[in-house]
Amino acid sequence: MAHIRSRKHSKPVHLLALLAASVPAAGMAQQTTTLPTVTVKEAPEVPYKADKSANEKMTAPLVDTPKTIQIIKKEVLEEQGAVTLMEALRNTPGITMQMGENGNTSAGDTFQMRGFSLQQSTFVDGIRDLGAVTRDTFNLEQVEIVKGAAGAETGRGASSGFINLISKQAHLGDENSASGTIGTGSRKRATVDLNKQLSDTSAFRLNAMAQDSGVDGRDFVENKGYGVGLSYVTGLGTPTRLHLFSQHLRQKNVPDGGIPAIGYEGFTSIPNAAKVRRENYYGSPNDQEKVDADMITAKIEHDLGQGTTIRNITRFGKTRMDRTLTGIIGITSANTAATAVNPAVVAANPATWLVARSRQRVDQENTILANQTSVNTEFSAGGMQHSLAAGVELLHEKQNAFDHGTAVGTTPSANLYNPNPFQTMANFGGRTGGVTGGSTNTISAYAFDNAKLNDRWSINGGLRADVYKLSTENVTAAGARTALEDSRSLISWSVGSVYKPAENGSVYASYATSANPPGGNNFQLSATGGNQANAALDPQKTETFELGTKWELMNKRLNVAAAVFRTTNDKQVTTDTITNASVQEGKTQVQGIELSAVGQITNFWQITAGLAKTSTKQINQQTATTATTGVRWSPDLTATVWTSYQLDKLTLGVGARYSSEAKRFVNATGAPGNLPNVPSYWVADAMVAYQLTDKVSLRLNVYNLFDDEYLMAVNNGGGRLALGAPRSAALTANFKF
Repeated sequence: MAHIRSRKHSKPVHLLALLAASVPAAGMAQQTTTLPTVTVKEAPEVPYKADKSANEKMTAPLVDTPKTIQIIKKEVLEEQGAVTLMEALRNTPGITMQMGENGNTSAGDTFQMRGFSLQQSTFVDGIRDLGAVTRDTFNLEQVEIVKGAAGAETGRGASSGFINLISKQAHLGDENSASGTIGTGSRKRATVDLNKQLSDTSAFRLNAMAQDSGVDGRDFVENKGYGVGLSYVTGLGTPTRLHLFSQHLRQKNVPDGGIPAIGYEGFTSIPNAAKVRRENYYGSPNDQEKVDADMITAKIEHDLGQGTTIRNITRFGKTRMDRTLTGIIGITSANTAATAVNPAVVAANPATWLVARSRQRVDQENTILANQTSVNTEFSAGGMQHSLAAGVELLHEKQNAFDHGTAVGTTPSANLYNPNPFQTMANFGGRTGGVTGGSTNTISAYAFDNAKLNDRWSINGGLRADVYKLSTENVTAAGARTALEDSRSLISWSVGSVYKPAENGSVYASYATSANPPGGNNFQLSATGGNQANAALDPQKTETFELGTKWELMNKRLNVAAAVFRTTNDKQVTTDTITNASVQEGKTQVQGIELSAVGQITNFWQITAGLAKTSTKQINQQTATTATTGVRWSPDLTATVWTSYQLDKLTLGVGARYSSEAKRFVNATGAPGNLPNVPSYWVADAMVAYQLTDKVSLRLNVYNLFDDEYLMAVNNGGGRLALGAPRSAALTANFKF
């Protein structure tokens, strides 16, 4: 942890001379007054607070940007011991975790924000990041969350916003640190961060991580792996700079298929049944999830002078995920082959209750090749001061899922309350030659301008045009080939007006759009009429209206913000109740209010907090038999807070997270079955850190301080769930050298 002994350090800038002033006065002789030397100090750095986005497209300070943006800095992640992206995102309200269909468990980071999936809206240094990988924080400087339709910034998708991960980069000066963590659940993790100045203008940085950990409250589940981040920069402090950086991640995990939902609050299929042990593991120790993820980037930037910088970024990324998972399907009994729950059969003897299981194999490969050329400049025109960012992006993305056929052998059912993970399971063979594949090629042009009319008013706008082509090519094991294509142009834009009633505050109104073409989320087009992935359909269109205010308080140490918003996603496929035909008249509407505060209350008291109150509903969503009224996995109220206080060498921290009920069953009619929702919960965490010497500190994190049992996620069928971790702890030693 980067433990901060003082919050008041700053670099004085001495004025070399001041002109003497001659002040004539009526009835008085002229006097010459020599003014004393004045020392001007830079504003002290605030550990939790960021003043500006690292995204070059956002040219204005955060306080003057008409959009909800939260930046989670590495100091917060270090204090909390957050090692995954999902753990980092606990610091922002409105984000929920998801599981997969039926026996499947979604791979990698799977979450949604403000009612919409974010799986294809994660970016690294402004470039889209694909692949089923659990992202680690070891090589992150900060995490930026942008909320609201964001097609102008990102292109397709981004219905509710996007996440941008900012990589650590080499810098001038030598700075080295390392950490080691041990904890409950057999947690073992080590990191190192080495920055070496090579010359007056160049530096090299190495970030590395290795871990071999179990999971608290779960038998057999493991998270193993290592990662390396490399960065070389030359030309620092000169007009031309070259950045070469890469990240390489290897994971070999034992994946978690969750536990049956029987006995949990609201489970209706077998009333009054006992819960299973939270530690029960229904898979096999031979289940595995192997991830190889590599990303290589070259960036060159040149200052032309007068506030103008031109840059070019080229990136190649490849991620491969190969996973074998034993999934839970349904509850049965020893004397019936039926997988559906039958209370009359199973209720007599719970000891005979079984869980049917299936073996699943996912072998997926994602590649991305991107090139961005952009310019940032400042100039005066039309009586306004402009900050302009414009660029062109070329992007090739490809995803292939390789077929391994059906598992050979039999996967036996497991005893519901006493599963045996060492039973012989069916196994998969090699690749059959079948491939489910797709690729996109996109040429994009964009421009953003922050035009300052005067000291009070500014206008912020952006426009992006994408020429987009999606190709789907699926091949069966027998060699049958299906090829589909879709080409179109997408236009997304945003506009906002900012009024500053005071130098440290703003009030704003904004409007933004995004578009998601058929098949844009999974590279798969469909020839089926009425399918949302059919190329004959229009793109789904999203628009967000937002009114808000932002203020820098406590001598600009604390940022507070409030916003009301409404997001509407249109052109969803639904069924006309009269003609029974498929039409694009369905909508999802999410509206609400979001509050946030981040920064310092005093020089030694830090805080980051957020609250989101939302209302979600489906409009004109109808199948042939059932209307859908709500939005799944969207709690009405979420809140998060983390605060720490420094007492000389001791730092104390505490935080809490709250989520109201998130519904699984949202149909207007019918019985929910199984578990209808994720109940509300709140969880508290705590931290204590002590600075032993200038170079060594210790930190103890305690998670789920009061050992509350809560549901973190439920699968779409409601028969399977993932529990949040029980009370757990991690002890970390930090070294500087």
